[in-house]
Amino acid sequence: MGYLLDTNIVTAIIKQNEKVTTKLETLKRQNQDVFISGITYYEIERGLLAVKAVKKLYDFDSLLQKFTILLLDDLATFKKAAEIHADLKIRGLPIQEADIFIAATAIINNLILVSHDADLLRIPDLQLEDWLQE
Repeated sequence: MGYLLDTNIVTAIIKQNEKVTTKLETLKRQNQDVFISGITYYEIERGLLAVKAVKKLYDFDSLLQKFTILLLDDLATFKKAAEIHADLKIRGLPIQEADIFIAATAIINNLILVSHDADLLRIPDLQLEDWLQE
């Protein structure tokens, strides 16, 4: 089973968080697959462009060479996202749309989502790890 990195975890990598970078090194030695969602790419790229963080944009571009980006290119992911959204709305527990799509991407691709976002605990069937808590 592989891993999908949420936006807050990719941000931690860019900031060279030791817990996260150590975990990634361990996974690399174990030949585990690690992915980034297209949504995460969008969230980070737009944030760095908005503040004109040239050095961090360069670091982010370099980081992207190490991971495959999973794009929203199949109907199954959209269907799962719609199911998640409806379930959370019915239960009165809405979360951000971006988080729903990232979670749906993880579920459809049978990946563990790595995130430091407690809102994601609301999503049934989502395998979740928080490398910043460990």
